[in-house]
Formats: sequence, structure tokens, C-alpha cells
Amino acid sequence: MQLESPHITAASILDEPKEKMIGSIPEVNLTLYAQERDGELVNFRLDVNGGSKYFPYWRNVANETYAPQLFYKDINTDGKKDLIIVLTQGYGTGVLEQNVHVLHQTQTNLGEVYREIIVDDPRTILLRNVKTKLTKSEAIISIRDRKETYSIEKIVFGPEGLFSNIVTDNLISFDVIGNQLTAKMGCQIGLGIFIGSFYITYEYKDHFYQMKDIEFRWGE
Repeated sequence: MQLESPHITAASILDEPKEKMIGSIPEVNLTLYAQERDGELVNFRLDVNGGSKYFPYWRNVANETYAPQLFYKDINTDGKKDLIIVLTQGYGTGVLEQNVHVLHQTQTNLGEVYREIIVDDPRTILLRNVKTKLTKSEAIISIRDRKETYSIEKIVFGPEGLFSNIVTDNLISFDVIGNQLTAKMGCQIGLGIFIGSFYITYEYKDHFYQMKDIEFRWGE
């Protein structure tokens, strides 16, 4: 049995979104491209010195306010700068969802290439290291063996608007501060009521990026 070849027409080619430049790092002749489709940036392609690497599963909203962020810093302290790309999947009132992709320069038989490295999900880090409790008057946050209690009486008027516990999944962002990869997770105790954020500092260990330290900052 023969398989029919897909029918490709000039119209279907014209319908394909045009690739556009998303960002670049001139010092290493590196450019990131993507296509815009249905309000998203898709089909990412990384061009380095004439060679291309494709990332078909990456996604970013098309809103230019939340354009992908590119960093080029040595965050694993091996003497070589790494490529860090922060992508935004969702945003809105009280909502920001980002993820991060880190690529190391790796020597192969074909020369140096960029290889993506796993970054531990900040939500998983919180599940392993943090416990929270919310009452009508207090927010209680335990990080490992450290326990802090914060009064919420001055920012909450009545228990009706309170969540059953502190919510951290609505605000997730990444940054590179100095030469360290960091994640920030906002803490919400009710609709529009934010009390602070968890800050996670990463380190490269055992071939992936994992938590080096975590802290909670009230009011940030």
C-alpha cells in the first residue's frame, strides 16, 4: 500500500506565519527567531554562527510587553557564559506565569553546541521545602526548620475574602541577578490580596539547576 503525499499548495505556504527575530546577543552572533500564531510565539529557532537549533515546544504570549527575555551570563561558574531565556505563558490581573530555559555551551565532535539543561520547577521546590497555614488573623510560613508568623489583620477586613491557604501558583517569574538564576513566587491570601513573595536562588549541581536557597520576603 502506498501512502499519499500531502498536498502542498501555494496558498498553504503563504498561510504559514513568517518567522521574526525575537532577540539577539551580538557578541556571540546569536539570534532567536519565532513565528506568531493565534496570539502566541511558536516554533522557536536559535541561530548561532550560521547553525540552527529548533525548539518546537516552547511558547510565549505574543504581547510585546511580555516578550522573551535573553540573558548571557556564566551562571554555573565554569568560565563560559550560558544562555538563559525566560518565556511567559500567561498574564493578567494577579497572574503571571513564566518558565525558564538554560542552555550550556558543550564541546562535541562537531564543535561547541548549546545543550538545554533541566531547571527544577519552583512549584516543586516549594512543595518540598515550605509549609503554609492561613487563619483569620495570621499567615504562618515554615521554610524547613524556620517558622515565621505574620499578622494579616490590617490588610484583611473580615474572613469572607480569604482563601483556605496561601496561594503561590498565580505569580511565577524568573530573573538573573548578578550571575545567579532566581525565581520569584508571589503569595496571595485572597482576591487581590498579596502579602509577599518566595525567592529561590538556583545553583548548578548534579547536572541540573536546583535550589541553593529559599526565603520569604514580606511585602515584596
